[in-house]
Amino acid sequence: MFTITDKEFGQLAAYIKDNYGIHLKEEKRALVTGRLYNVLLENNLKDFTEYYKYVITDKTGQAAVTLINKMTTNHTFFMREAEHFFYFRDKVLPSLTVMAQNKDLRIWSAGCSSGEEPYTLAMIMDEFFGKEKMYWDTKVLATDISSRMLERAQKGIYKSEDISPLPAQWKLNYLKKLDNEKSVFVDKMKNEIIYRKFNLMDEVFPFKKKFHVIFCRNVMIYFDEVTKRKLVNKFYNAMEYGGYLFIGHSESLNREETKFKYIMPAVYRKE
Repeated sequence: MFTITDKEFGQLAAYIKDNYGIHLKEEKRALVTGRLYNVLLENNLKDFTEYYKYVITDKTGQAAVTLINKMTTNHTFFMREAEHFFYFRDKVLPSLTVMAQNKDLRIWSAGCSSGEEPYTLAMIMDEFFGKEKMYWDTKVLATDISSRMLERAQKGIYKSEDISPLPAQWKLNYLKKLDNEKSVFVDKMKNEIIYRKFNLMDEVFPFKKKFHVIFCRNVMIYFDEVTKRKLVNKFYNAMEYGGYLFIGHSESLNREETKFKYIMPAVYRKE
């Protein structure tokens, strides 16, 4: 069994925080060791010092991809924090249809994990616009740092118990059964989502247009206060006036520091 020294843990934790914003606390030491155990074995590395050197010298970037895939939890499920989706449907969409120019609605699911959130947003908008939808651009940008999660999301395949929280009409309209255990989203829905690998720690967001809505829920719980404050400022600058930011219920913004206006728990607006 591999063990990780204080120095080795410090090196890896600093690398992950500097490059991905994730703050690994001391109590995560066993988790780091457990999740990377097989990686060291597969690469014939004798300890975490060798592993750290392997990551920082790998010019292909694949070692870093594997590291972040192992370190991110990516726990999510359909209709998580469902009141957000109801508010998006009942309050946000009606207000945005008035302010969105050229019928171009820009929604970003930041930290989309295995795709439950962007698919839910796409279904809500399809139902909301109905026959008018053909005149609107409502594609959802879904980004994540984990290539493994993005691959799962793009396939759009979910177990029966995964989709059980969804309304029966949605399952009928937007999914088709693969077998008794799994269903897949129809192409109509898959085509409503643009998946991209993206690191929220990038200094500059590369988007040409600003967003009307940003969902970034249960992502910032992994960041320290300084990292979180910088990210929220980048979200503010990447958003249209009148736009909405949704964060997780276990997260909050310091109202003294943020420019966003508090609307309701975990919902903020740029005014």
